Amino acid sequence: MLKNTWFVLGASTAIFVAGFCLGSIRQSGIAHAQAGKHVYELRTYTAPEGKLGELNARFRNHTIRIFNNHGMKSVLYMTPQDAPDSQNTLIYILEHPSREAAKKAWADFQADPEWKKVSEESQVNGRIVSKVVSVFGDPTDYSPMK
Repeated sequence: MLKNTWFVLGASTAIFVAGFCLGSIRQSGIAHAQAGKHVYELRTYTAPEGKLGELNARFRNHTIRIFNNHGMKSVLYMTPQDAPDSQNTLIYILEHPSREAAKKAWADFQADPEWKKVSEESQVNGRIVSKVVSVFGDPTDYSPMK
């Protein structure tokens, strides 16, 4: 179990860095001018056995759209390639204008009636998330996205 924890932490860190690189390629010069005003949130969700497909469907069909309604900008969504984490882990990065804006956006998101309905309906056959890890970070001075 400890080995899996270290793997997920290491993979999450690598993904976080990759997200910055992908974002800098995708957003070019505009991102460089504005990135100092943003904070990034790396989130890792662990799904109960057999529930990752349902979790991905909820994000694909509902969650990202509701995030957008609350100013939560999606940067990257991915699943690990290697088992066992490939069977139960979703990792994603959000961009927020600030830590305070992230706190407000999450509160608004969680209070959103549409989200409450989607969350309830997606869990009629049991919980689809058993663990959430959230890490906030800023690009380093040597990051391609500053």
